[in-house]
Amino acid sequence: MDQRTSRRKFHPVYLFLVLPYVGMLYVPLFDRIDPEILGIPFFYWYQMLWTILGALCILPVYLYEEKKRGEPGQ
Repeated sequence: MDQRTSRRKFHPVYLFLVLPYVGMLYVPLFDRIDPEILGIPFFYWYQMLWTILGALCILPVYLYEEKKRGEPGQ
């Protein structure tokens, strides 16, 4: 396999992988206590929420890669 065929092209679905980083790196967004949910301060439940959202952001990329793997010529 030469270098041209092994090189991957960028697809917009890969932008889903950036969302968890953006959501967690902008600290002023979640650096507070209120509102609380079930007594858990916002700071903590926001981070727990991104654990779930991060997994959901990986799902479209995984499905795209599996679809691409099944196509002939890939």
